[in-house]
This record gives sequence, C-alpha cells and structure tokens, in this order.
Amino acid sequence: MKKLTIILLVIIFPFISLAHIGHYNKFNKIEMEIFRNGELIGYNYYFFKRNGEETTITNQLRFSVKLLGATIFQVESFGEEKYVGDQLISYKSKTLQNDKKKFTNLTYNNKSKKFDINGSSYSGEASNSSVLGNWWSHKILQADTQISPVSGSIKEQVVTFLGKKKINLYGKIYNVDHFTLKSKDMSLPKDKRLDFNIWYDQKNAMILKVSYSRMGNWEYRLKNFD
Repeated sequence: MKKLTIILLVIIFPFISLAHIGHYNKFNKIEMEIFRNGELIGYNYYFFKRNGEETTITNQLRFSVKLLGATIFQVESFGEEKYVGDQLISYKSKTLQNDKKKFTNLTYNNKSKKFDINGSSYSGEASNSSVLGNWWSHKILQADTQISPVSGSIKEQVVTFLGKKKINLYGKIYNVDHFTLKSKDMSLPKDKRLDFNIWYDQKNAMILKVSYSRMGNWEYRLKNFD
C-alpha cells in the first residue's frame, strides 16, 4: 500500500525541480507580451546580468488600455532584483499606475534572516521563504506566500496542479504543466485577490503563460528568451 501511494503521488503531482538562480544562468533576456481580451497592449521584459556570485535582474513593464482611442488605464514599472548565490538580498521598484505612484524597497536582514520591506502598501518583515510575484521564476509555484513586486504587500497563496497540457504559443507547441495560483483567503476583494492560471514548461524551467480575469481577460505570453 505504501508503494502504491508513492506511485500515485508521482502520477498526480508533477516533479518541479527546486527553483534556484542557476536554472537561469543561460538566459540574458526573457520577453513576455501582455494581452487583454486578445489584443496586444504591452510588454514585460526581464534582463539578467552577472558578476561572479551576484545576479541582477531588471524588470521592465508597460501597458495601456484604450477605449474609443482614449487611454483609460496605464501602468509603467521598473524593478531590480539582486541575488548572491540563490539568496535574494535586495529588490526595489517604482510603478506609475495612471497618476498613482507605488513602490517596493526590500532588503535581506542577515541577523533576523527575514526580509525588511518598505512599500506603498506594506512596511514590515516577511519570511525568507516568501517570493517576489514576478513571472520569470518558477519558484513562485513552490511558495506559500508572495510579495507584491509593485507595492510590497504580502499574500498567502495556494498552488494547485490541474494536469499536463499542450499549448500553442506563436506557432510552437509546448508540453506544459497547468496550475492555478489563488489566494489562500478567497474572501479578499477581487482586486486584491490572487487568481491566476499558469502554464509551466519543465524542459526549460520556465513559465510560458499566465492568465487572469479582472476588468477583462488578461494573458502574459512568453514570446522570446535568449
């Protein structure tokens, strides 16, 4: 019976290698396009730089939603993550959402072994096991809590494996694992709640697509990486 249980667990739950920065040593850039209701509205780019044990990842995001030719919603954001080995040591971001400014400043505290956060939505500590909610790393599929890269807020999350699928992205077929990522507390207001579908490519250890519904149907699609 014990052997059968182990076999069933292997069948039901996919093997996701523990995420670490070394998985991304071959990448210099990851490009994702942002769609709303099937229309291309922006981009989310990640750039990787390395200096010995230190890795710096810059994140550029921009999109705008238009109605009858007028821009009704626009976001522009810049973020920078720094790692020494696999340890995130700092993160900072600035975001302009329409006319509202948001920010996150995070540092790793060597004494407490926690993150110190000063953000537009939260200031305080966070567990070292929390991850930034950026789509370049599949570590987000292995965490119980995530930190908003825009405002520094912390949300508990539940990740569920739905099955293996095939998806077509830009004319190429990928074998992927399909997950949902949802807030542990689903009573949160919808605009504060995590509620994503995520398609993950084990071969390249990369998230290929993310979708969610909020004022329309949104998708982040991996277009290119090198």
